[in-house]
Amino acid sequence: MPKKSDRRVALPAGLIPLLTQPELETYYGVSDFTVRQWIKDGMPVEPMRTSGTERVHRRFDLTSVKAWMAQRDERLVSAS
Repeated sequence: MPKKSDRRVALPAGLIPLLTQPELETYYGVSDFTVRQWIKDGMPVEPMRTSGTERVHRRFDLTSVKAWMAQRDERLVSAS
């Protein structure tokens, strides 16, 4: 039986997955506190409801987050 990591399948062209908060934390190598601070600072979040629950889960479009980070970095540099 193949390992789970061996069963990865490439995404169809143009399909960009939304990341969970732990995945975003891992991607940037930061803590959950840092991601929550970024959200407070205006980082784009995609709310996602799961069927049968009222709870809204946060998902992150990495392309949007990268654009927000670049814009944020420009503002921080120009403010210095």
